[in-house]
Amino acid sequence: MDKFVLKSKFNPRGDQPKAIENLVGGINLGLEHQTLLGVTGSGKTYTMAKVIESIQRPTLIISPNKTLAAQLYQEFKDFFPKNEVHYFVSYYDYYQPEAYIPQTDTYIAKDAKIDEDLDKYRHGATQALLTKRSVIVIASVSCIYNIGSPAEYHNLSLLFSLGQKIGLKNLLSNLVSLQYSRNEVEKLHGTFRVRGSLVEIYPATGGKIFRIEIGQNKIMRILAAEDSPQPSFSEIKEIRIFPAKYWVAPSDTLKVALNNIRAELSSRLRELKAAKKLLEAERLEWRTNNDLAMLEKTGYCAGVENYSSHLEFRKTGSPPFTLIDYFLYAQKLRKEKDPFLCILDESHLAIPQIRGMWHGERARKEVLINYGWRLPSAIDNRPLTFEEFDKKASLRIYASATPGPYEYKHSEKIVEQFVRPTGLLDPTMEVRPTEGQINDLIEEIKKRVIKKQRVLVSALTKRLSEELTDYLKEEKIKVQYLHSEVKTLERPEILKDLREGKYDVLVGVNLLREGLDLPEVSLVAILDADKEGFLRNSTTLIQMAGRAARHVEGAVIMYADTITGSIKAALEETRRRRKIQEKFNKQEGIIPRSIIKQVSAPLVRKKEIKEETDFSLPGHLLLQAQDGKKILRHLRSEMKKAASELDFEKAVKLRDQIRKLEGKS
Repeated sequence: MDKFVLKSKFNPRGDQPKAIENLVGGINLGLEHQTLLGVTGSGKTYTMAKVIESIQRPTLIISPNKTLAAQLYQEFKDFFPKNEVHYFVSYYDYYQPEAYIPQTDTYIAKDAKIDEDLDKYRHGATQALLTKRSVIVIASVSCIYNIGSPAEYHNLSLLFSLGQKIGLKNLLSNLVSLQYSRNEVEKLHGTFRVRGSLVEIYPATGGKIFRIEIGQNKIMRILAAEDSPQPSFSEIKEIRIFPAKYWVAPSDTLKVALNNIRAELSSRLRELKAAKKLLEAERLEWRTNNDLAMLEKTGYCAGVENYSSHLEFRKTGSPPFTLIDYFLYAQKLRKEKDPFLCILDESHLAIPQIRGMWHGERARKEVLINYGWRLPSAIDNRPLTFEEFDKKASLRIYASATPGPYEYKHSEKIVEQFVRPTGLLDPTMEVRPTEGQINDLIEEIKKRVIKKQRVLVSALTKRLSEELTDYLKEEKIKVQYLHSEVKTLERPEILKDLREGKYDVLVGVNLLREGLDLPEVSLVAILDADKEGFLRNSTTLIQMAGRAARHVEGAVIMYADTITGSIKAALEETRRRRKIQEKFNKQEGIIPRSIIKQVSAPLVRKKEIKEETDFSLPGHLLLQAQDGKKILRHLRSEMKKAASELDFEKAVKLRDQIRKLEGKS
């Protein structure tokens, strides 16, 4: 049986030994909810790794965003180099969900750009769960979205063995049934090509190339190689090929599902016609029949996930299959009773996100259903409700420097980890007036640059972060911004460049808070710290301050004209923690020292990607799809901004989009 083996030059220090012992002891006692209250830089990740090694259970780690998930993925890959560590996040570079605005009769088609690398990582995670036991998956909260039945995904996989009787035609037919497509030009994951009696397969996970040689209606040879410009093949005895897509159904199942979809369509059309909704009925009939034709012919169609309840034979209202179900199904295959471990990193953010996802998705879907764009069963293609998540992921550890009310209420044990292995104290915090704050900030940056230290600056908006970045560049400061519009796989690259000194300053909005491990950062500057709200509450201020907690000269400057309740709470909590840390250092004779950590390669190599302008609408506007005026106001604002910046091409495109929404020619 494969086992987790942790590799690290570190040993537990500071509060870590006690925290590890308490958490493992709690799990062994049957405690289902525990909280690791660990300050930034105290080694929460290492503590989690030691817990995983101790209990030897498959583990799902949920992070509130892709950037933190990527960092955790890299760290756990380093801790468990011989084990299966995988990365599972939304595979969209950008995503505009399907929506309808009744007021302007505007249908907004689903528009998305899938990142093929992220798609490969997702398949790698699900396949590992079904074939290995010692698996860690680092995921974003997108892991609670519907991805299809793990039983179908597993049962439809094909095992090809040396000597197996199968003809070339049947082999190709089997690959097509798994949604592999033939491509004789490009080597894309999820495709195959044929050279005489040799079939070359590029699996959905990427990274490998398989060759199957057919002769006399049987498999003569199976070869495998790493996917590279000059692959070196070696012979193997068997391979298992999993589906290239998540919603795949066997032909006999598909026929039943199609009949059920037709029955629902017939019933829904009667309802719409009885209500005198003839346009909606015509629209639904045309669209659904087109999808049925594609499903019948190819087993797949655009938006196939909206028919997932039929393809999976799920009851109306039943929870969808998600990544969590792959953990549960693998547990069932192995006939194990012990639940898998679920760790919610930065739980004060992750829990509210999980709570809120179902509600927003439902509001959008109901509009589509009411106006004939989707069948009622489309409502069951959704994320889990929090109650469903709570039931499926029963064994949980919440990890945060600032746990929220939910953690305090439900945790059977709170484990504190305040002392850092390096003896570092929480950074000093001070408040300075906003008048002349930019000039003051520049002076502070220059002091750090001389010492080869790094600086993080937190702004309130994306626009302000970009404008401040431009201004600092004019002052000859090496600076870059980082916010949600920066591509997912480019964010770790930017953080790596900051650590290596390509940039001295990083300006951000909400991405420079939880979990970022940047030991070279000695200063965090928070602009508009007295603007009370989500981005400037006590939790956020403490989290941002933690980015400077890995440097012996760590300091935080909050620019504010008023000492708000949040600022006061952050100052008091920081002082409390510093006293505990100072007392421990004095007792143990520890002299604080900065963390020294090797700069690891990013998740994937940086690519030369042609930048594309995304004119999709913000998610919060789509969730309020009935309010077409809000969308138009947003687009007009963006058009004026583009014109003022002399980006006339973008302005014209936005103008045309506005006219289309307004119904003008």
